Amino acid sequence: MTDETNPLLTPSTLPYDLPDYRVIRAEHYLPAFEAAFAAQRAEVDAITANPDAPSFDNTMTALELSGDLLGRVAHAFYTVSSADATPDIQAAEETLAPLMSAHQDAIQLDSALFARVRALFEQLDELDLTPEQRYLVQRRHTQMSHAGAGLSNDAKQRLTALNQRLSTLTTAFEKNLLADTNELAVVFDDAAELDGLTAGELSATAQAAADRGLDSSYVVALTLFTGHPYLSSLTDRESRRRLLEASRSRGSRGNQHDNRGVLREIVRLRAERAELLGYDNHAAYITSDETAGSPDAVRELLFRLAAPAARNAERERAALQEIIDAGPEPFPLEAHDWAFYTEQVRQERYDLDRGALRPWFEAERVLRDGVFFAATALYGITFTERPDLPSYHPEARIFEIHNADGSALGLYVLDLYTRDTKRGGAWMNSIVAQSRLRGTAPVVVNNLNVARPAPGQPTLLTLDEVNTLFHEFGHALHGLFATVTYPSFAGTNVYRDFVEFPSQVNEMWIYWPEVLSNYARHIETGEPLPAEVVEKLATSETFNQGFATSEYLAASWIDQAWHRLGAAEAAADIDVAEFEAQALAEIGLDSPVVPPRYSSTYFAHIFSGGYSAGYYSYIWSEVLDADTVEWFHENGGLTRANGDRFRRRLLGMGGSKDPLEAYRDFRGRNAEIAPLLERRGLTG
Repeated sequence: MTDETNPLLTPSTLPYDLPDYRVIRAEHYLPAFEAAFAAQRAEVDAITANPDAPSFDNTMTALELSGDLLGRVAHAFYTVSSADATPDIQAAEETLAPLMSAHQDAIQLDSALFARVRALFEQLDELDLTPEQRYLVQRRHTQMSHAGAGLSNDAKQRLTALNQRLSTLTTAFEKNLLADTNELAVVFDDAAELDGLTAGELSATAQAAADRGLDSSYVVALTLFTGHPYLSSLTDRESRRRLLEASRSRGSRGNQHDNRGVLREIVRLRAERAELLGYDNHAAYITSDETAGSPDAVRELLFRLAAPAARNAERERAALQEIIDAGPEPFPLEAHDWAFYTEQVRQERYDLDRGALRPWFEAERVLRDGVFFAATALYGITFTERPDLPSYHPEARIFEIHNADGSALGLYVLDLYTRDTKRGGAWMNSIVAQSRLRGTAPVVVNNLNVARPAPGQPTLLTLDEVNTLFHEFGHALHGLFATVTYPSFAGTNVYRDFVEFPSQVNEMWIYWPEVLSNYARHIETGEPLPAEVVEKLATSETFNQGFATSEYLAASWIDQAWHRLGAAEAAADIDVAEFEAQALAEIGLDSPVVPPRYSSTYFAHIFSGGYSAGYYSYIWSEVLDADTVEWFHENGGLTRANGDRFRRRLLGMGGSKDPLEAYRDFRGRNAEIAPLLERRGLTG
């Protein structure tokens, strides 16, 4: 293979610099990465070899221009490795992980480069810089310091070794989880075992079985989180038990996919690295460069919410037990029963069956007449599907987006359906990041894991899946609207405990009357969702929030508990299940019928994603989100004026401004917690 025959080593000729996935093959990636590493290393060496005194242009601008090839290759590859991880792609990722870590360290820990950045930082007040340029110097200095650029050479060598090993381990964790999740998909031989599922859901399980070569069977694939949407409707208690048991056993079965040893080593090495960098533990290291500032601030919020959430969950448990006790054969409520009997209580108390709402949530209509409709009403943007443009997988659809004035904005890619090569959960990522300096426009991707129905059947979403689509599109808007000069600030490159804020705000439009009436139309009759059902959804909004808040807080505290361990504590031979139990007891969320949203062995967010010591970010960001929703209500809701303000002062800033300063600029004050407490029913 030569540079000329590797399509990743020449700029794309497609619109918006979209990679030409029609000609890119798995074997192209590693050679392209090798060339890209060498190119950026040479670019950085040219910066440090410059005999002139450091200036913004010869140091910061040059550094931002470096790595253009690496950015193109990495964005193209990591999009595929998360959404279509074939064996060849997985093998490439395993090889790549330590190489990428070593390359990043070589730049972040470069003493000569850090000296130039530090020189600019120390004379910041004397330089004639724009606010974005000034913030770039500050952030680059902080990031390099945080990464260990000021350490001795011996310490840097140890740090580099730790980072490379951690990159290998996190890749292994994700690979193990994907394999075990696929192996543990629950096979049912009789449709009667799946009584309670709709015809469309049953069709999807039959299709999943057929895809695996299992005739006359039904396969239920597992979701990333502990629970499963089908638990709310399966009438067979044994089927529910099998489904939840499979979910909770992932990564802890003692087989080749067991993640317990992997995660223990990750925790140990992260603690050692934190100590090397001068921090008590990994949580202190992570939060020091987030808006939270310290693990104590995180602990204070989580513990403040845990006690009322646990009380609400106990009241909910008692209500569920009453339903069971009134039945012909009473039994003690167990975790796999919760969702099913929650729906019984919901129907009894609110006369509302959420499972029966799916005919009103046909996927294409939710997308075009809900998600896109709200975005057009708020921001004036329009969407045109581009089937002529190649995506990384046949199921991934591409839409071109234009601003209200007709100018081109970027591309949006939607990959809706689950498959065995796609990791679990839902996410947004960029294929191309916007930058004035590089002259690039954004290309962003949303991935979900919706079960594909049998051919000819419509895709009917659950209310939770509708919520996920709006949520992930909020991330997409952040990536599309961020308008910055420097690549470091592009899209969602913001503090981790701020990044969920725009996506959570976008969820508010799901129930906004003008939006809901536009997309929630019955698949057969076209009738809108009845007004009385909409009212019941509103009045039941805080119902089951005790469970939802408790399961989330439990996972958040498990994350904090692992990462608050010091190096000596983390070096012990820790029993994973026992450690989790002790952590949950500490925060008072150790109810056996309310398991954490994620347990350690399948907690991809913290052991293979970017949320280590940061899973608290969702509730931290929700303080801002709930306060912002209140602002929209106070100022007229779904209007162009409101959308333009939110876009200009928050989404459009990307990472080019302190996020809390940007929030104050938008809101006129700091966020208040009262709207969040009200939303989650925690005010009593």
